[in-house]
Amino acid sequence: MTPFRSPGPQTTQMTQNIFSSVRRVAALILALALAAASSAFAQSTMIKGKVADVKGQPMVGVAITIESVGGIRKFTTKTDRRGEFIQLLTESGQYRVTATDEKVGTAQTELRVILGRVSEANLVLAAATAANDDGKAAALKKAFEEGVAASRAGNQDDAIAKFEAALTVSPACFDCLYNIGVAQLAKKDDKAAEDAWMKALAVKPDYTEALNALSTLYNNQKRFDEASAMSAKAVAAGGGGGADATYNQGIILWNQGKIADAKVKFEETIKANPTHADAHYQLGMALLNEGKLPEAVGAFEAYVKLDPNGQYATQAKGMIAQLKK
Repeated sequence: MTPFRSPGPQTTQMTQNIFSSVRRVAALILALALAAASSAFAQSTMIKGKVADVKGQPMVGVAITIESVGGIRKFTTKTDRRGEFIQLLTESGQYRVTATDEKVGTAQTELRVILGRVSEANLVLAAATAANDDGKAAALKKAFEEGVAASRAGNQDDAIAKFEAALTVSPACFDCLYNIGVAQLAKKDDKAAEDAWMKALAVKPDYTEALNALSTLYNNQKRFDEASAMSAKAVAAGGGGGADATYNQGIILWNQGKIADAKVKFEETIKANPTHADAHYQLGMALLNEGKLPEAVGAFEAYVKLDPNGQYATQAKGMIAQLKK
C-alpha cells in the first residue's frame, strides 16, 4: 500500500503503497502467462473499465487516457453510454489510466498489463466542493501536496494539519482521510489511524487501500476476525488492491496457524499478480513447512529475482544457499 494518494477525486491506486511497489515481471513467469493465453490473445490484450460517480452511476463521455509508465505509448478514448471503455494493447507493462471530466475532475490508477490477460481499471469520479472553482481546486492541491511533503519529511503533525486543511476545501476527499491515517500510523497512534481510515470508507465504501490498511492493522493487533472481514471486503471491491487483499488474507491465516489455507491464498495472489514478490517468499515458507524443498527453492528464487533488496532478501538468499547444499 502506498502511503500517499492524489488529492480530491483521485482514486484506487496510490503512488506509494504501505506494503509494496510494482516491479518488472520475471521472464519465466511472463513466458508461462503467454503460453497459457489463447491464440486469439497471443500477441495482444486489452484494458477495459468503467467510470462511475460516487453513487455508482455510469458517467458518459469521460475522456480516458492510457499511457505506459516510463514509456512512450499513449492512447485516448471515451466512455460509452454505459460508462465503459476498452483499449486494445500489443505490449505488456505498467500502464497509467486517467479519467477526466471537465465539470467533476480527474481520477487515476495504475495497473500491470500482461499479454493474453484482460486487465480492468474501474474508476470513480467524485464531485468535491472544489468542483468548478479553480481557486478552491488550487487550494486543495496546494494543501494536499504540502501534506505529502511534510509526511515524507517525518513531520506527521504538520502533515495531518495540511490534510485537514484540504478537507475543509473538499470534505469528500477520501484520499486526504486515508493519508491522515497513514500519518497517524507513523506516529504509532493506531486508534487515530483506524478512525481516519473508517472515515475514508464512509465516503468511499469500496476504497481498497483503506480496507487493506485496516486489515493489516487488525492483523497486527491479533484482531483476526475483523482483519479477515476487511480483507474479504477488499477482495470483493477488486480494483488494483485485489492481489494485496488476497495476500493479506494469507498472512492472517498464517498468523492463525492455518498454514495450508495461507498457502492457497499466496498461490491465488501470485496468479492474480505474478510480480507480487512477498507472496513468492511466503509461498516458499509454506512449501518449506510441507517439506517440498525444491519447490521452496523455486519460490525463494522468484522472490529474489523480483525484489533482490527486499525485506526478506537476506533470509531468502540464505535459505536458497542452505537448501541447495
